[in-house]
Amino acid sequence: MVIFETNMGKIHIDIDTKNAPVSAQNFIDYINDGFYNDTIFHRVIKNFMIQGGGFTKDMNQKNTKSEIENEAKNGLKNTKYSLSMARTSAPHSASSQFFINTSDNSFLDFPGQDGWGYCVFGEVVEGFVIVDKINQVATSNNSGHGDVPNDSVIVNKAYDVS
Repeated sequence: MVIFETNMGKIHIDIDTKNAPVSAQNFIDYINDGFYNDTIFHRVIKNFMIQGGGFTKDMNQKNTKSEIENEAKNGLKNTKYSLSMARTSAPHSASSQFFINTSDNSFLDFPGQDGWGYCVFGEVVEGFVIVDKINQVATSNNSGHGDVPNDSVIVNKAYDVS
């Protein structure tokens, strides 16, 4: 269990170490390193997903560890409130960034539109109201990025309580 303490409230996430061991361990390692502390949800697309894990409050991208293997073939689905690895168009490019689905996004499931899909490795178990509030924030362009919340959604602290 991981808790994200945000400026909007707490989100509790159950990490699936059985079905997505590489993604889960990668995420937990970032948590234990304090990497997500003082980062933001930098991309919010209403009724799609909220993305975080890569940018500081001033929209500077953080340096990450190596990219990991895409485990999207694990049978887990990109349903509302599931936690998935974010990546570029390259299938095995996930590192620190993640997203929480704010609706059912089956088109992201393996094999997806690119033969791979996006790996689900956890789910929100408490703090649904907080996820829903973040989903509703107003966004605009900022520092060359789209869908950035106008008022920062800050992860003050992220920690493992398992």
